Amino acid sequence: MAELLEHLKAQLQDRYDVERELGRGGMATVFLAKDVKHGRPVAIKVLHEDLAAALGAERFRREIQIATSLSHPHILPLYDSGEAGGSLYYVMPFVEGESLRHRIDREKQLQIEEALRITLEVASALDYAHRRNIVHRDIKPENILIEEGHAIVADFGIARAVNSMASAGPVLTQTGVSLGTPTYMSPEQSFAEKEIDGRSDEYSLACVLYEMLTGQPPFTGPNAQAIMARHSMAAVPSMQIVRNTIPDEVEDAVQKALAKSPADRFPTLADFGDELKECVIDYATTTRRATTRSMRQPVPSQKRRPKWIVPAGIGLSALIGISLVAWSLWGRPRGAAASGDLAPNNVAVLYFDDVSSGGKLAYLADGLTENLIDRLSNVTGLDVISKSGVGLFRGKDVSVDSVVSALRVGTLVRGTVEDLGNRLRVGVRLVDGNSGDVLERATFEQPMANVLAAQDTLAMRVADFLRKRVGSEVRLRSQRSATSNSAAWTLLQRAEKLRKDADSMAAKKDESNSTRSYARADSLLAQAEQLDPSWVDPIVERARVALSQARAADEPNRARPAIEAGLAAANRAVAKAPRDADALTMRGSLQFRKWELQLTSNTREADQVLGSAESDLKAAIAIDPTLADAHNLLSAVYNQQDQLLNAKLEAQRAYEQDAFLEGTDKLLWRLFGTSYDLQQWPDAETYCNQGAQRFPGDVRFVRCKLLMLTTPYVRQPNIAAAWADYDKLKAITPPLRWEFVGREAKMLVAAGILKAGLQDSARHVLVAARGNSQVDAQGELYAREAFIRTLFGTSQDTDEAIELLKRYFAVNPTHRKGFRETDHWWWKPLKEDARFRELVAG
Repeated sequence: MAELLEHLKAQLQDRYDVERELGRGGMATVFLAKDVKHGRPVAIKVLHEDLAAALGAERFRREIQIATSLSHPHILPLYDSGEAGGSLYYVMPFVEGESLRHRIDREKQLQIEEALRITLEVASALDYAHRRNIVHRDIKPENILIEEGHAIVADFGIARAVNSMASAGPVLTQTGVSLGTPTYMSPEQSFAEKEIDGRSDEYSLACVLYEMLTGQPPFTGPNAQAIMARHSMAAVPSMQIVRNTIPDEVEDAVQKALAKSPADRFPTLADFGDELKECVIDYATTTRRATTRSMRQPVPSQKRRPKWIVPAGIGLSALIGISLVAWSLWGRPRGAAASGDLAPNNVAVLYFDDVSSGGKLAYLADGLTENLIDRLSNVTGLDVISKSGVGLFRGKDVSVDSVVSALRVGTLVRGTVEDLGNRLRVGVRLVDGNSGDVLERATFEQPMANVLAAQDTLAMRVADFLRKRVGSEVRLRSQRSATSNSAAWTLLQRAEKLRKDADSMAAKKDESNSTRSYARADSLLAQAEQLDPSWVDPIVERARVALSQARAADEPNRARPAIEAGLAAANRAVAKAPRDADALTMRGSLQFRKWELQLTSNTREADQVLGSAESDLKAAIAIDPTLADAHNLLSAVYNQQDQLLNAKLEAQRAYEQDAFLEGTDKLLWRLFGTSYDLQQWPDAETYCNQGAQRFPGDVRFVRCKLLMLTTPYVRQPNIAAAWADYDKLKAITPPLRWEFVGREAKMLVAAGILKAGLQDSARHVLVAARGNSQVDAQGELYAREAFIRTLFGTSQDTDEAIELLKRYFAVNPTHRKGFRETDHWWWKPLKEDARFRELVAG
C-alpha cells in the first residue's frame, strides 16, 4: 500500500495533496487528501487493480458520471473522478463523523427511535436515486455515514460503475469481486439477476435496520455462500425474540421488506419509509406490549397480520431457482451432524408443543402429531421415524443436535399448537438435520368449531407443505452430489429458474420474453456441460428446456426445431449414462410430444415413435420405480394405444409415487381422464372433485365438471350450474386461449342442455361454438362436436358427425388408424356405420 500511496501522490500532486491511507475494502482503498484548489479535506477511493482492469477507464468514466448528478441531503456527493497512471479513482467529501458500522459495533443495539430515524433518512436518499433509475446495490452499515447525527449514503459511484459490469459476468467473476455484500444482499442479487430494481436496495436496508435493532444481521454463516443461501431459503427470525420491546408494526414492516420475492415487498422505498413513519408515531404515542414468548412459540401480532400466514415470498419454484448459492451449505460441520450426509427424506416429526392458554390443547397437539406421522409414513420416498421413536422426546426441551444424533434424520419437524379465540393456530418449523438451520416456517389456522375435523384438515395441509419442501431439499442434494464442480451446479440452478420463468411467460403467451429465457437457460446449461463433461444432468436439463419450448409452441412446425434439439440432447445423455432414469424419461417425453404433434411422415413412423416412447418410459421405471413423471407419461402412451386399463393403473402408480407433490395436478387430471375413458364414472367424479378442491384456479378441474355432462352418470343436469362453470372457466382462462377453450366449453354445456330434453337449443349452442382453422389449427373441435352429435341419437346428427370427422381427418390423416382400432365409448355409436368404417380405412 505504501507504493500505491506514493504513486497516487505523484500522479495527483497538482490537484490533491494525498496524506495517508484511511482504510480498504473489497473493491477500493481509501486515502485522506486535501483538495489543493478549494482547500478542503477529501476522501479519494482508488479501485483495486484487478477490478479497474476489468472495468476499464471509459466504462468507469461513463457510468460514474451519471452518479455525479445525484443531489440529495442524505447522499454523499461525488466531487471528481478519473484515471491516475492506470489507477481509477473517485473523490468524495471527507466526513468527520463515523460510519454506521462503527456505531453498531460500539453500541450493539441502537435506540428504536434512532434506528428508525436513520432508516428513514437512508430510505429518502435511495428513493430519490431510484426515481432517477439508479440502484445502489451495496447498502450496508459501512456505506452509511453518520455526520452530526444524520445519515449519509456513500459509494453510489462505485455501485453504479460496477453494476454496469453485470452483463460481463465471467469477467467480473474472475476478479473475485461480488456485486454486493453477502450479509445484506437480496436473494435476486445473489442470483445475479439482470433486472435488479430498487426493491433490492429495500431488502438490504431492511437488513441494516434489523441489525441496528437486534445487534446482529438477520442471517450469518461461515462463508459467503452459506449466508446467501440463507437469504434465499431460510425464514427471517423474529426480531422480537431477541428484543421484545420492538413494536409489532416495526416487526411487520421489516418482515415484509425482507420477503424473498421482490413482488412481496413494499413497491418503493417511499412506501417502506411511509410505513416506518407510522411506526415512529405509534411508538411515540402508544404503549407497546412486551413479548415474553420462548423461541419455540410463534409471535402473534395485533395489527395488520393476515389470519392465514405463510412465509412471505418462499414460493417453491422461486426457492429452487435462487438456491444456487446453497452449494456449500449442506455438509457444513455443526454439532452431532458434522458429517453432513444425513438424507433430507429421513424425517422425524417431534410431538408438537401445546402453548395454548392453560395448556388445554395437549390432546390436540398429540393427535395432530400422530396424524401427521401416519400421513407421512404412507408416502413412498420418505423414511419417517415411528411414534414410539419420537415419543422419547415428547415434552422435553432437547436440542436439535441431540435429536439428530439419536435418530440420524436429515429433516426435523417441530411445531406448536395454540388457541386464538375460536380459531386454532399451528406453527411448523422445518429444521435441517445436517446444519441445525431452520429451512422454513409456516403457520396454519383453522376454525375450532369441529376440533376433530380441524385436526384432520390441518394434518393434511401440514403434510402437503412438508412433502413439497422436503422434495426441494432432496432434489438440490441429489444434484449437488452428482458433480464436484460448484460453478457447473450454480449454472444448472440458474437455468432451472429461467426455464420455469419462461414456462410462466409462455402460459401468458409472452412469446418474445419466453423465447429469450429459454435461450438463456440453454446457454447456461451448455456452459455447465463444458465445465463438467462427466455430469449428465445439464444435458438432461437441456432436453427439458427444449421440451418446454415444444409445449409452448402454438403449432407443430414451430415446435419441430425444439423437438429435434431436445432429442439430440436426450440421445447424448442416454449415450453418456444408459441407466440414467431421468435421461430415459426425457427422451420418452420428447418422442411422445413428437407423436402428439404428428411430426412424422407416415403412420408407420408415427407408430415407431410412439413405441420408442413406451420403451424408454418402461426402461426408466424399471431403473427407478419412484419416477412419477415416467408413470404419468406411460399412462398417456397407453391411453393413445387404447390400453385404457393399463393407462389408469399407471396413473395410479404415478399418484402413489408422487412423494413430494411435484405433479399432483397433472396426476389428478390423468386419473380423472382414465376413469372417464373407462366409463368408471364415480371414480371420475371423485378425482374431478379432489382436483377442484386442491386446485380451485386450475381450468382443468372446471372443465372436468363440464365433461361429466357428457356421461350417462349425469341424468338430470343443472343447466344453470353448467353455465356458471362456463363463466368460471372464462374467468380463469388466459384471454388468448379462451377462443378455443370457450368454444369447447359451450359444446360440453350443449351436452347438458340435450340431456335436459332441449334438442333444438343444444344444436343452436353447438353450431355457435363450431371451430375453424383460425382458432383451431389442429381441428380438435371438429372431433369434439362430432362426439356430442352422437349423443342426440338421430340420423340428422349422425350425418353431421360424419361430415365433421371428414374435416378432422383432413387435418389429422395419421389419426385414422387410431379411430379404426379404438374401442373408446365416444365412438361406439358410429362403429357400425359404413361411412365411418370407410372414413377411417382411408
